[in-house]
Amino acid sequence: MPELPDVTVYLECLERRVVGQTLRGIRLGSPFVLRSVQPKLTDAEGKRVDAVRRLGKRIVLGLEDDLFLVIHLMIAGRLRWRAPGAKLQRKLGLAAFDFPEGTLVLTEAGSRKRASLHLVLGESELSRHDPGGLDVMTADLDAFRKALTRESHTLKRTLTDPRQFSGIGNAYSDEILHRARLSPFKKGTRLSSDESKRLYTATRETLREWTERLRAKVGDGFPEKVTAFHDEMAVHGRYRKPCPICGSPIQRIVYANNEANYCATCQTGGKVLADNTTSKFLK
Repeated sequence: MPELPDVTVYLECLERRVVGQTLRGIRLGSPFVLRSVQPKLTDAEGKRVDAVRRLGKRIVLGLEDDLFLVIHLMIAGRLRWRAPGAKLQRKLGLAAFDFPEGTLVLTEAGSRKRASLHLVLGESELSRHDPGGLDVMTADLDAFRKALTRESHTLKRTLTDPRQFSGIGNAYSDEILHRARLSPFKKGTRLSSDESKRLYTATRETLREWTERLRAKVGDGFPEKVTAFHDEMAVHGRYRKPCPICGSPIQRIVYANNEANYCATCQTGGKVLADNTTSKFLK
């Protein structure tokens, strides 16, 4: 799922292309992507795009007359910038937003279509789509600590909960916790003052550095290969590969539809955490 760095770069690229432009039309490749009925989708046609913004992991196109298009990419949804009037790909193409100088295409790989599109009227209705998580990039340490200890959950779960932190998902939470040298399954309520400060710094540094890296890769273009896996990552997607800090093999725990990647030497005092899925299978 595209996370804060990916969404930020998407927004920057969209801002250069669509802000100030008129949305000439919207074409749906799949009726199921549209999750709202009022206002009607045709009400957005002919409107000028005044701004783009991020709402958690959602991308928002702010139109004149207080209309907002809310795009949630979920896991496999992606945005493409194509020539004006570009055709929608069969099976992959969910929606196309036509502008004078190009077409923004929403695609989704796989058979499970989770990406969504809403059209809402007014800031109050838009706020209903905001999970309410803290934006770490603008928050101070005290606000971070309060969000971290609001509920007694593991650090992995807390960081990826959109109601507690904004824009952080499975991939960057792994990278953040590795940089902070903290176990993904330590409780946020049990961190020392030094540990919570270390996590705060690691979160901001990781998100900022990856935003800069992705921005540099895209340059003046548009993001075409948005992925949760990068060769430069320290632990995410690097199971059994050497940790870039100590050389120990990266460990992994798979649970539900998620996974936690970590270095036992750097993060858990050398202890390899039990993988419940594997343990049940072996039993």
